[in-house]
This record gives sequence, C-alpha cells and structure tokens, in this order.
Amino acid sequence: MIGLPQLDVSSPVSYLVALIFPGLDALLPVLPSETAVIALGVATAGHSDPRIAALVALAACGAFLGDNLAYLLGRRFGPAVERRFFPGDRGKRRRAWAENTLRRYGARIIIACRFVPGGRTAVTLTCGIVGYRRRDFVAATACAGAVWAAYAFFIGRLGGRTFEDRPWAGLLLALGVALVLSILAEVLRRTRPWRVLGRVGSRDHAAQDPGPGAAPPAAGPTSTRPPSRGHPRSASAAYPET
Repeated sequence: MIGLPQLDVSSPVSYLVALIFPGLDALLPVLPSETAVIALGVATAGHSDPRIAALVALAACGAFLGDNLAYLLGRRFGPAVERRFFPGDRGKRRRAWAENTLRRYGARIIIACRFVPGGRTAVTLTCGIVGYRRRDFVAATACAGAVWAAYAFFIGRLGGRTFEDRPWAGLLLALGVALVLSILAEVLRRTRPWRVLGRVGSRDHAAQDPGPGAAPPAAGPTSTRPPSRGHPRSASAAYPET
C-alpha cells in the first residue's frame, strides 16, 4: 500500500506512480489515476523543488501514452474491443454517444472527455475503431494530457497547502474539489446547454437578418398585381413554400 509519506519528490515511487497510473487507467478505468496525481500534489505541497515539474511531465506523458494505446487497440482489434468494452445495450449507448459527439465536436471532445468519468475510455477507443485521423488524435491527447496533469497536480497542492500539518485532510479536500468538478462536467455533458443557447442564438439571428433571398418589408398595402415581365424574382422565390 502506497501512503502519502512515500510520495515525496525524492522518492522513486513517486515517479513510477506519476507515469504508470495515468497510463493504465485508459484501459482500466477503475484505476485511480487522478487520485494518484492529486496525492502527489498534496505530498509535495510543502516543496518548491524543480523536480516537481518532472512529476507533472511524467503524469502528462502517462496520460498521453494510455490514450494512444487505447486508440491503437481500437484501430487494430475493433470488433474484439467493442465486445470487451461496450457490451450490452448500455455499452452500445456509450459507443453511440462517443461516435456522435466525436463526429460533432472532433478534437474538442477528446480533450473535454479527459475530465469526464468514463468518457476518456469510450472516446479514445472509439477514435481507433472509427479510424479517426491519427495526427489530430495525437495533438488532442497531448493537449489533454498536459492540461489534465497540471489541473490534478494543482488541486493536490492547493489542498496540501491548506492543511500543511494534516496532509490527509488536504487530500480529502482536493479529492472533494475534483469530485465536484467531475460531477459538473458530467452534468454539462448530459444537459449540453451550449446547444440550446446555440439554437436560440441562431433563431434570433435569423429573425433579425432574413437573408438575401427573403422578400423586403412591405412599404404599404399588399399589392395583388403580378410581377412585371422580366422581374428577376418570381412570387414563389420571394415567398417560398413552407
């Protein structure tokens, strides 16, 4: 059992934890990689040793390698991966959600799902299964790994500095903050309020700007006279059927 005292910046165990846990949880979601990186932040909160940057870099590399391993497995063993990681109706729904959101948002969803519980595995495997462009995937996962590692480590250091004399209390605080943020990310994923705002904005814009093909506003009483010969716009073009 690895405890907080063992996760010191001078301990080789810390560097192994920083690399291995984020690398393996892409295929083993039950592995607490975020908890491990947060614990590293708590354990090193009282130090300003430059080696701390190496811990963050290793965590980012581990996340990057794990994501790309999942991609390669999905690309090489697609049918077997689907049976193993997306079984039953629930698995099919997760798979369909991952593919639909990937098609709609691309690299953005790859980065965002790094912070959604279970979303990382579903999206990275699906990227491989559907043959998502490798170069774009590598860039997105590199960005996601760096942002995630810095975020988890920062939360851990924040908790550790808040309770310098009680590191376990600092760890609990940091884990609580991370849990709240994960729940918020999941709520946003399910409700998708930006889609509603986007539709409202589109309707408002359409109402204000009817477009070049719309009829100009009438200046007076509506005329029933047919359009003159050679008029560039017919009645049907000015008032399309709905």
